[in-house]
Amino acid sequence: MDLIQSIILGLVEGVTEFLPISSTGHMIVVSQWLGMQQTSGTKAFEVIIQLAAILAVVANYKERFTFKHTRLWIQLFVAFLPVAIIGFLFRHQIKDMFSVTIVATMFIVGGVIFLITERVIKDKTPKVVELDDLSFKQALWIGIAQVFALIPGTSRAGATIVGALYVGLSRKASAEFSFLLALPVMIAASGYDLLSSYKDFANEQWIPLLVGFVVAFISAYVVMRLFMSFLQRFTFVAFGWYRILFGVLILVTAH
Repeated sequence: MDLIQSIILGLVEGVTEFLPISSTGHMIVVSQWLGMQQTSGTKAFEVIIQLAAILAVVANYKERFTFKHTRLWIQLFVAFLPVAIIGFLFRHQIKDMFSVTIVATMFIVGGVIFLITERVIKDKTPKVVELDDLSFKQALWIGIAQVFALIPGTSRAGATIVGALYVGLSRKASAEFSFLLALPVMIAASGYDLLSSYKDFANEQWIPLLVGFVVAFISAYVVMRLFMSFLQRFTFVAFGWYRILFGVLILVTAH
């Protein structure tokens, strides 16, 4: 992997990880467009830049890491359990689903769901504007919705945000809960990958890894802040149309 590839992939990870447009789907597609093979080295690189995205969450929400917010972290753990259990039990079947066709299809399906969701909640007043008002039942339902993100191209952020909107969270609260819920999910996934492929780091070039890490951290940090500003004025409709158009583009260019 050269420096240009590491910068591009770091940027793709940072920009897409917390938006409802599937970071995994974009990484698969962009890697193929760059002519990169899925080797042990590229997998190791993806683990590193995911860790950078995790640190971006910590940097943006450091005030939440206090005993004052213990209840919220218990709720996040409750929301994490469904995807952890299903993801572990069906991990081999999930890996078999990674293909351009499945990713493209789920991009389109997810986009349609976002458009429908915005129409459904259009005239409804959110029950939860701030995360302090979230109930454990709502947290569990969001966690169940997150299970659908195990299908490549669905988007973890997208699944959790849609689930949160349907159980009464505001757009802002939905996005914030999605950001924070990324921590246990990504730590578990990255930790598992590290244990499975830690030997691959020994032979990997460290400069591209470091560059990709820095690019992913900075871009994720900035995008999270811009996303919250965006949601103060706009809906998720734009993301719905983007997903549909990008999914169609993938299908057209893949054949």
